Amino acid sequence: MKRVQACILLVLLGCSGLIPHMAAAETYPVTPRAMETVSDEQQSGRRVVIVSAKGNVDNAVEQVKDAVPSAKIRHVFKVVYGGFSLDLLEEDIDTLKKLDGIARVDDIAIYQPSLEGSIPFVGAGKSDKRHLGPGGEALTGKGVKVGVIDTGVDYEHPDLRANVKGGYDVIDEDEDPMETKADQGEPTFHGTHVAGVIAANGRIKGVAPEAEIYAYRALGPGGQGTTEQVLEAIEKAVADGVDVLNLSLGNTVNGPDWPTSLALDRAVDKGVVAVTSSGNSGPNMWTVGSPGTSAKAISVGASLPPVEIPYITLTNEKERRLELTPLVGAKPWKLKRDIPIVEAGHGLVSDYKGVDAKGKLVLVKRGRSTFAEKMETARKAGATGILIYNNLKGSFAGGVIQPVDLIGASLSKEDGEWLLEQLDHSKKELSVRTGYEQKQDLLASFSSRGPVTETWEVKPDLVAPGVAIQSTVPKGYLGLNGTSMASPHVAGAAALLIQQHPDWNPEQVKAALMNTTKRLVDEEGREYMPHEQGAGRLQVDKALETKTLVYPSSLTFGTWEKKAPRTKRELTITIENMESKARVYHIAPPLGELDGIEWETPFSVTVGPNEKKQVTLAADIDPALLQEGLHAGTVEITGGSDTIRLPYVLFMEEPNYPRVMAFQFAHGDAKNSYYYEYYLPGGAEESGIALFDPDTFEFVDVLVSHEQSERGMVSGELSDLSVAPGRYRALVFAKSEGVKDTIEAFIDVGEPPLFPKEG
Repeated sequence: MKRVQACILLVLLGCSGLIPHMAAAETYPVTPRAMETVSDEQQSGRRVVIVSAKGNVDNAVEQVKDAVPSAKIRHVFKVVYGGFSLDLLEEDIDTLKKLDGIARVDDIAIYQPSLEGSIPFVGAGKSDKRHLGPGGEALTGKGVKVGVIDTGVDYEHPDLRANVKGGYDVIDEDEDPMETKADQGEPTFHGTHVAGVIAANGRIKGVAPEAEIYAYRALGPGGQGTTEQVLEAIEKAVADGVDVLNLSLGNTVNGPDWPTSLALDRAVDKGVVAVTSSGNSGPNMWTVGSPGTSAKAISVGASLPPVEIPYITLTNEKERRLELTPLVGAKPWKLKRDIPIVEAGHGLVSDYKGVDAKGKLVLVKRGRSTFAEKMETARKAGATGILIYNNLKGSFAGGVIQPVDLIGASLSKEDGEWLLEQLDHSKKELSVRTGYEQKQDLLASFSSRGPVTETWEVKPDLVAPGVAIQSTVPKGYLGLNGTSMASPHVAGAAALLIQQHPDWNPEQVKAALMNTTKRLVDEEGREYMPHEQGAGRLQVDKALETKTLVYPSSLTFGTWEKKAPRTKRELTITIENMESKARVYHIAPPLGELDGIEWETPFSVTVGPNEKKQVTLAADIDPALLQEGLHAGTVEITGGSDTIRLPYVLFMEEPNYPRVMAFQFAHGDAKNSYYYEYYLPGGAEESGIALFDPDTFEFVDVLVSHEQSERGMVSGELSDLSVAPGRYRALVFAKSEGVKDTIEAFIDVGEPPLFPKEG
């Protein structure tokens, strides 16, 4: 079968460093367009797209068949997504979009996956009389169906053998959702790790050790899959009657209306509690990606459980500590001795010319080659270990699939550049010393931040442990970092709540999880903002004990224009009292807000036993007095022993979100053909791709130019480029209302594999 790739690269959020997430000025990988299985006769110049229908799906399908002869219907989605996928000629896309029965057309995207200490830390794994089901049984998730959409699950693992009850393999279209094995392609383990966090029941125990796992293999060899495959898996899971659905995967599109986000919204409407990871592109704002942008799903960021974090200091400069994030697939970082350190550019073979790396640590910059290539090159040079520093602000979580025989860790951009400066200015060889520090309840720097463009909703909804999480993998156990590891903690907690309250709907489950979190503060004692931690860190025991629910559990008051008159905006919340007696709830508006906002809330509300009451919260805003930018905080509701804090956000003037994101450039099916795409979250008056010499930054050519684009994906195919084969620095730009943003990436023109991928 011929394989064709499509669209945006999405990442297995547990191993985010394998392929980078979105952020301004990120270096992106160049990937082959080879994931979606198509017919043998498929020719170049064709595309696979996801179509959303207006009204009746069958009518839209017939309309397409009549109007677009080149179209081949692939899958029809009626359960959670009203539409279908089809393969058609590139030249027929415009005709398709103009049909009356078509609401929208989206390219498909490629997805990849994004205990013992973390589970008791979040209040799970306890067995006492406070945590019992309706029949007096212990809460273990028994009888609750949890779907895991991922790389498959190793159902032969002794800790999972009894719990995996079914599922489906979307990749091979059969009933066997086993992980990819070595003889099938690049092997995978991500789904097994996720399933173990939820429901392992052996040597290690998951959050809900007796929950039933239904595995849906939507990500194939190497952990890649497409929007179409993920949509099909969601539909299968909903049709199979799962109670909870975990998706530890995501893309780089910060928008509320990507097909997978909309599908999860509809799955929730059908009674499924949908849980998804937020992404590993932090610490900047606007980095949460779809489906973590789904309004009704529970989007989960990553925090630190009690964990020993390694750091290094220069032996001649002990004041500055450089915190390390160990690389997945490298040997454990357990250095007890001082070790010399040298630098080797981007870690390419040519960068080692004249560098004596034998027995030393090597400092290299992220980008221009894969992590695997950097690590293997360092190993061949005789290095003991490698330090990869970020090419963007902040740190990252990275790693490789196949283990490498050297120690490895990542550094933040700031620490890496400081260390490089010390090496450049030292007249003698420098050495570093490793130390270790216990930390907990801090946000992982790689955890993606919100809010969501267009809707301005608070995301993530909450955070859970996502650093050094030990769980099941084929033939053993492995510690991983990522929001992929945080999400299944919440999915497992949802299973416990459903066992305890089988009549609850998804909104009630979401409220119980968010209402009972612990608000986190950073190392300086500053409380993290709502768009960073959502409602706070998961506390399973508190969720199981709560007697009050408040929903929606986060609030957005949208955007305001400075020139607008004084305006009041109202939101309605529901307070649900689950006690057998009436409760009086006191509502405290945010404290410490600047001039310009007057909050109007009732001082107290009485809610009868086992009753609900709606309450109106209003923000009366005078734009002339309020400073521009983000304003955020919490509204506090207290009743009896329950104290609930609802996070909120509002913006004065349009937020300064990235105007362009999710850039991909890939080789097409035909020789000398290429595919490109990028996402415009707010549309653009002008956008495009300009090429520069990678070393001198000299302008080469404008590759693509578009004008007056609406919000959404901009994509197309190119052939017979006028530029010479080679590697170029691409500057992807978008301009709207005087604001211009750019993404930088290295792209290759010429036949692969002449040039290595980015790391």
